[in-house]
Parts: sequence; C-alpha cells; structure tokens
Amino acid sequence: MTRNSFATSLEELSHDVLMMGNLVENVISSAMKSLEERDLKLAEKVLADDDIVDNFQLEIEDKCLTMLALQQPMAGDLRTIGTALKIVTDLERIADHAVDIAEVTIKLSDEPLVKPLVDIPKMAKLAREMLRDSIIAYTNKDLKMAQSLAVKEKEVDQLYRLVYEDLLNLMQKDQKNISQGINLLLVALSLERVADHVTNLGEWTIYLASGKRKDLNDDNLLDME
Repeated sequence: MTRNSFATSLEELSHDVLMMGNLVENVISSAMKSLEERDLKLAEKVLADDDIVDNFQLEIEDKCLTMLALQQPMAGDLRTIGTALKIVTDLERIADHAVDIAEVTIKLSDEPLVKPLVDIPKMAKLAREMLRDSIIAYTNKDLKMAQSLAVKEKEVDQLYRLVYEDLLNLMQKDQKNISQGINLLLVALSLERVADHVTNLGEWTIYLASGKRKDLNDDNLLDME
C-alpha cells in the first residue's frame, strides 16, 4: 500500500465512521418513535437494522486491521485508526440500547400507557442531538463541540432522575403499574447510557484532534485550545 493510497484509505475510514454514526442516529430515532407511536413494524425494523450496524462495525474494524498490517502508520495515523476502532464500538453499543427500547415497544404494544410520555422523549431528543454533534465534532476535529457534549449529558442525567422518581411514585401508588414502570425505566436507563456512550465519542474526538486523553465528566476540564 503506497502512502497516497494509505491517505485515501484514512479518508474513507473517517467517512465510514460518519456513515455508521448517521445510521445509528436513525436507529435511535426510530426506536423512540416506535415507542411514542406504538408502532410495532418500526420496532421490528430497529431490530433488523441492528444487524446492519453490527456488520458495519465489523467492516470498519477489518479495514483498520488491514491498514495496520499493510502500513507502518505514523503517530497521527495511529490515532485516526485507533479512534475509529473505539468510536465504532460505542456506536454499536448505542444501537444495542435502541434495540432495548424497541423491545419495550413490543412488550407494551397492547397496554395503555400509565401516563403520557413527557421527559423520556426529552431525554431522547437530547441524546440524538448529542450523537449528531459528536459525529460533526469527529468529522471536523472540533474540540469545542466535543467538549460541549458534557453539558447535554448532565441534562440527560437530570431528566433521568426525574423519570426515575416519577415512575417510582407511580409504582408505589399502584402495583398494577410496576411491570410497565420497570419497562419505561429501562427505556430511560437506555437513553442515559446512550448519552454516556456519546460522551465517550467526544473524548475520543479530543484524543484524535489533540493527542490528549480527557474525561468530559471532569468539572475541572482544562481548556483544550
């Protein structure tokens, strides 16, 4: 593999990660829409799309390993390849959480909701925005955008606590609410974990752009510029 062809392969790798990120964002969006609209066909599509995400991850991993085997990457190139390997792992796990949400849709398909969904859709909206921003930050190596993910992640955590307390109260008031309450808590927890994984994407983008490892949950995060 010549140096020029290797550079082209690195560009293609970044594009593949971008495409996988867009796919995962659509999967998360579809999972939440399936729950809000009680759409079983859409939920089943989420389950099917998870296989596409898994295959995408394997293809990207294979490309990374091939590049490592056929070329002696310099430090910056190694960061690009290593970051791609880490990011696709988090993207695949985000898709797994979308599957968890779709499975709840299927379980609750014949049940009226114990209460209208309010804060859970807010969590989903924030998580999708975070994911979109993380992919843009990765593509542009945008440190500020990567760092900004920590703010929205805290907002998702706050909403999760509200959902937890709300559903816990409903379950305590009436045991009939326990089964559905647990399933809705699973949805909220899945979204909270999506936000955690997206924060990881931001941290890997910071590493890609600067060569520095930073914890975005550290309130004392230093300015990266």
